[in-house]
This record gives sequence, C-alpha cells and structure tokens, in this order.
Amino acid sequence: MGTQKPRILPWLVSQLDQGQLEGVAWLDESRTRFRIPWKHGLRQDAQLEDFGIFQAWAEASGAYTPGKDKPDLPTWKRNFRSALNRKEALRLAEDHSKDPHNPHKIYEFVTSGVEDLSEPDTSLDTNGRYSTSDIQEAILEKLLSGMGLAPDGGPSGLTVAPENPPQLLLSPNLDVPAPCPKPGPPENPLKQLLVSEEEWEFEVTVFYRGCQVLQQTVFCPGGLRLVGSEAGDRTLPGQPVRLPDPAASLTDRGVTDYVQRVLSCLGGGLALWKAGQWLRAQRLGHCRVYWAVGEELLPSSGHRPDGEVPKDREGGVFNMGPFIADLIAFIEGSRRSPRYTLWFCVGQSWPQDQPWIKRLVMVKVVPMCLRALLDMARVGGASSLENTVDLHISNSHPLSLTSDQYKAYLQDLVEDMDSEVTGEACALTFRLDQ
Repeated sequence: MGTQKPRILPWLVSQLDQGQLEGVAWLDESRTRFRIPWKHGLRQDAQLEDFGIFQAWAEASGAYTPGKDKPDLPTWKRNFRSALNRKEALRLAEDHSKDPHNPHKIYEFVTSGVEDLSEPDTSLDTNGRYSTSDIQEAILEKLLSGMGLAPDGGPSGLTVAPENPPQLLLSPNLDVPAPCPKPGPPENPLKQLLVSEEEWEFEVTVFYRGCQVLQQTVFCPGGLRLVGSEAGDRTLPGQPVRLPDPAASLTDRGVTDYVQRVLSCLGGGLALWKAGQWLRAQRLGHCRVYWAVGEELLPSSGHRPDGEVPKDREGGVFNMGPFIADLIAFIEGSRRSPRYTLWFCVGQSWPQDQPWIKRLVMVKVVPMCLRALLDMARVGGASSLENTVDLHISNSHPLSLTSDQYKAYLQDLVEDMDSEVTGEACALTFRLDQ
C-alpha cells in the first residue's frame, strides 16, 4: 500500500473547500479566485496561524515532519510560492502582500474551473521510492512546459503520454525495475543573473573633464578595483581596472597634471563587489570618492551625492531588493523605470553646483545583469500581458516568458531576499508547539 504524495493544485483545492486554515478562502461561488494570507515573518502582529497554509503544504509534500524536522518558516513559504508559480493553470491576480493591515495574495484559476483537477496519482512505494506513474508525470510536465501546457491545467478527460517511456534502472535485488530519481523543481532562471557571482559583469566608463577615455566590460566574479596607472597592489582582491594615462587623451597640460595627481592618490584603488543582494564599495587609498545612483547618460548632478565611499570599512552603494520591487512596479505601469547606474566622483566633491563634466575624474559603472532585467521589462511591454520576452543567460538556451511569468519570477527574487534577511529572526520570533 503506497503513501500518497499529493500534487499542489488538487491539494490546495481540497484545503480551500475544507476552509479550516485561517485566511485561506474562496472569493467567488464559481471557485476560481481565492486568497492566501501573506504576512511578513517579522511583523509584530504575526501569528503562527498566518503561516498555516505553508506549514500544511510542507507536511503534505514530505518536506517537514513535526517533531522530527526543524521548523523553517521562510523555506515553507518560498516552496509553496514556487510550487504555485510553476502552474500554468494558475495566475497571481492581485498582490496585497505589502498591505499594512491585511497582507494577502489573490490567485485565480485560468482554466475552466477546479473540476478538471483530478485526485493525485503519485505515490511512494513501500520502500520509499517514487512510483513509475510519478516519474512519468514529472517527465511529461517538463516536456509540456515548453509548449505552454501542464498536466494540472489540461482539459478534463485528456490524457497525454510521452512518446518514449521513462528510462528505468534494474534493481540488483528485485525483478521490478526501479525508476530514475525524480528531477528536482525548476530553478528561477533570473537567479542565475542576480545570485550567482560567476555571472556578474560590469561596464566601466571613465571620463576626464567630461571626455570619455575608457569603456570596457569587465567579467569579475570577485569584484573590481579602479586603480591608477601603476595598477595598484596586485595582492589585493578584485580585478584591477586601470584608469588611462591622461597625457594620452588630454591636451590641456594643467588638467593633465591634476588628473595624474588624483590617480596617484588612488593607492590600492576603489573596490566594488557583490555581497548577497548588495553592491558594496571601499576606497583603499587616500583619494576621497563620492557616489550616487543616476541615469546611464548622466549622473544626478545638481543634487547631493548618495554618499561617500568609506576608507577603513565597506559601505553599501546599491541594494538589489528595492530595484527588483521598483522593476515590478514599472512593469505594472505604476512608476518610472528604476535606476541602476553607479557614478563615482574621484578626488573632488560631488558636482552639486556645477556640470559634472567639470570634474577631473568621473567613473560610471553599470551592472550588466540589472540593465538586462530592465531591457527585458521594456521588450515585453511595461504593462502588457500579451507580449513575451526572450531571456538569454550565459550559454543557456533562450527562454520565452510572458509578462506575468516574468513578474512572478521577479517577485520570487524579492521574497527570497526577504527570506534570507529574516530567516533567523523568524526562527526566534515563533515557538512551534508540536
């Protein structure tokens, strides 16, 4: 007798019909729209009941056994969200997760109704292995996902089988073939752009008195260092990016001498690197550096800088969490496109009261992955749900995403960042009585 392992949609419909979980409810008689509580774990009014649906799915899917496994509220929430986002039969209709009084999300079935969702047909055998039908479904779902279909969202009564049966492995002790291990859930493709440091590239552009003297794209997983003509201390971390000799591009002898004095004071250089969801910077020489986030074509001159790069410690200069949240708002048409370009004024105060082209050394740094994310939002249409975008990441194959799917993946990134920051605090906030 096998132990049933439910699929997310039939299981969710069952929970909605039972109505036993706090805040989890249908919103219409046709049973197509429903709400899920979505309260942040660090809110002072958060209760264990607010996470009931996430814990229930963790237990039903076998990811959590009360009394045996350590409670992990952020992981429960993330896994539940990812499971829903992978279903073509479901869409996020409204996101009220930031509502201060009643945080929740509203989902909507986009098929003919919940009647098409059959009972789960996957199971574990007595030895804890997935059944052959479970493996077939996993393979089928992966094959159909490229065609915009999914077993959970197909028409009622329609059965589709893969052309070739799954590969089976013969067990040495049994005559019954054992299925190959079930493939894991698909990763959010955008994580390859933001999370993996190995994918990071920066476009560095250097200006002397407004004249562009260098532009190069630097692939630097460990970060970069802007250094003077002598390349600085090579024992320091980060890939050195040498600022050009001003005598090769400037004709004014006086300006050339001043720029050379600035470069000579860079010492170990200006370091910039990625740490988690932050870009951080530190100056390793005597030369003072001010920074601001501005447009690609020009810095935010006329305004105060966002800060000064510290010398004896690292300082955050860009937080990707708000950028992703603003990008979602841009796609929905509720705000302008977010900024992502870092400008550094080296050796002088920020050009607050005069044109930036009057400064001796200005450096523009563009994180290429953030530019790519905004380009994808623009190509897909800022608020269009009909268009698709092709996502090219590293050497992978292009992936077509609808605007809805793109927003869902972006929302995944925002909530994953929240989970990383609050995971330990959540564990301390709640005490689970088992």
